Amino acid sequence: MPTGNLSVVTFVIVSVIKIVLFLFVLLTGVAYTVWLERKVVGHIQNRWGPTRVGPFGLLQPLADGLKFIFKEDLTPPYVHKFLYVLAPMLSLMTALISISLIPVGGNITIAGITTPIQITDTNISLLIILGVTSIGVYGVALAGWSSNSKYSMLGSLRASAQMISYEVALGLSLIGVLMLTGSFSLRAIVEHQAGGFWHWNVFGGFQFVAFFIYLCAAYAETNRIPFDLPEAETELVAGYHTEYSSMKFAMFFMAEYANMVTVACLASILFLGGYNGPTFSGFLPPILSSLMPVIWFLARVVFFLFVYIWVRGTLPRFRYDQLMAFSWKFLLPLSLANVMITGLVVALRA
Repeated sequence: MPTGNLSVVTFVIVSVIKIVLFLFVLLTGVAYTVWLERKVVGHIQNRWGPTRVGPFGLLQPLADGLKFIFKEDLTPPYVHKFLYVLAPMLSLMTALISISLIPVGGNITIAGITTPIQITDTNISLLIILGVTSIGVYGVALAGWSSNSKYSMLGSLRASAQMISYEVALGLSLIGVLMLTGSFSLRAIVEHQAGGFWHWNVFGGFQFVAFFIYLCAAYAETNRIPFDLPEAETELVAGYHTEYSSMKFAMFFMAEYANMVTVACLASILFLGGYNGPTFSGFLPPILSSLMPVIWFLARVVFFLFVYIWVRGTLPRFRYDQLMAFSWKFLLPLSLANVMITGLVVALRA
């Protein structure tokens, strides 16, 4: 905690700067994740994807954002207006809050001020992220109920059941990592994996089964193909956000992709060493050397986002009974087995 008036002022200024930078990078990343998805899926399907706005369609996210801002905002007369407006805001807020606890890199020193490349860190960072992201299901449930539409209601019921079911397997998949590292702090988890890829939890900790469970559950939690039953366009028009338009629809869109980024960040931190990697301190200037961990971290996140998109372009959607059975009959027993085996290994090592 900073001491003295000058230290408090400096702490507040640095914190505000980091919050603004993190939000700018996250929202820009969300916009260009949409662009990346449209390009990658286009090439998978032998199409070009966006090409018209800017070189290689790079300004397409800006054009889409302007379109959402200037579109007419329609509110059907039969909705519960307060909850109808609250739902997309709740989904977006919970999606954005999570990024505040993600450690993107080590410490950086500018103008004599040393600060971690992270908005804040606590000794229960992982618990806070799981708690905040689980509240996002309320936004989806309220959107479906308040829209007073059959399609929206079915989509929100599906989303609620799906998110609650897969949260169990997702939480259990992380217990093995927590037993190996002995901390809920994301920064401590990253530091535990320092020293090369053989120290990463997925290899050195033998958590490759937990990694598989985490990926499957994370895809389901973010309502992505092949688990996109809450939005199934061929059955439910657009699911829980059928009645939304303009910026309210854009908020749900942004929340989905922000959650994808958070999932990719957590996968990198928990299983693949986070921001660990060579800094080339003998070859690069100090400021660039201190930013190398950020580059390694972003490379891992982009890789996971690419896998997200690749899965969307190659796998068909589950039936709803298959979706629920996969969680309760396969992922849950497998995650429990992984917890027991990891606990046994940790106990024998002690």
